[in-house]
Amino acid sequence: MRTSRRTLSVIALAAAGALSLSACAGGSDAPSSESSGSASSGVFPVTVDHVFGETEIDAQPQRVATIQWANQDVALALGVVPVGMSKQTYGDDDGDGILPWTYEKLEELGATDELPVLFDEASALDFEAVADTTPDVILGGYGGFTQEDYDTLSQIAPTVAYPNDPWGSTWREMTELDGKALGLESEADALIADIEKQMADAVADEPSLEGKTAMVGYFTPGDLGTIGYYSTEDSRNKFLTDFGLEMPESLIELSEENPEFYGTVSAENADTFDDVDILIVYGDETTIPSIEADPLLSQIPAVANGSVVVMDNSLPIAATLTPSPLTIPWSLDELTGMFAQAAENAE
Repeated sequence: MRTSRRTLSVIALAAAGALSLSACAGGSDAPSSESSGSASSGVFPVTVDHVFGETEIDAQPQRVATIQWANQDVALALGVVPVGMSKQTYGDDDGDGILPWTYEKLEELGATDELPVLFDEASALDFEAVADTTPDVILGGYGGFTQEDYDTLSQIAPTVAYPNDPWGSTWREMTELDGKALGLESEADALIADIEKQMADAVADEPSLEGKTAMVGYFTPGDLGTIGYYSTEDSRNKFLTDFGLEMPESLIELSEENPEFYGTVSAENADTFDDVDILIVYGDETTIPSIEADPLLSQIPAVANGSVVVMDNSLPIAATLTPSPLTIPWSLDELTGMFAQAAENAE
């Protein structure tokens, strides 16, 4: 953690509860959060339960900071423009640190003339940058930060963490947690219901998806000696079930043995994944030719049947496998089509 006199001062003031909303408004050049929703005056205080305990928020947040992956999308989907949010690099094909669905929502809310501060989290959370935006709440309903990180963030402002496992929050859970912290719980519920209907309608048009097994994995570039997988507790594989897909028994068993959200299997044991109808992996244009040419990996049924879906690491679509209430409408047609084609090949 980088520290400065200014940062320590801000943290001390936040911990003491001495930062008023007017002082926050004058303490940064970042835009104030704006909400198109309306929480009744009787909503607050609210208490949000999460993996590190509970967080009480006394009043309607006016300056909202979001950290780690996709929490800014929840705020924006609910009409709230953060004063600061994480800089996104994965899938960012234009290098501006803001993925397209997020930028489109910022445009819709009239917030592109003065964009939120971007927190560079490439190596670690930037506590100083977060503190400099003088937030009165920090949203992290999806993430993987530690208890120590949470304790430091909580000295800056009331902080909402993820519900259980690191990087395991579903898009519903993150929307519920972050929405409650904003005093927009009913709006969050309505948003979830709307997205669920969109997904149900899309899946209804693709009957080949129903009952197929699928998992998200990865291969290490230049080394096909292992097959990477994400566990059943990872949000990516949970997301696949929204498409009518099922988690294969092989993945369930591996996840029971491994407490981490990802793991690897030796290519010599490629038959572990014989029950995977659709294999979804991160990669590029060389991925499928490489695994089809490999004597071990080519024996995996999903590979042999042409049921491998490659999410191009250089494009925003790859980032949508970790979903948010903004990514789903943005990518739904494309993802459904890709998965349905793979499902048809598996039949």
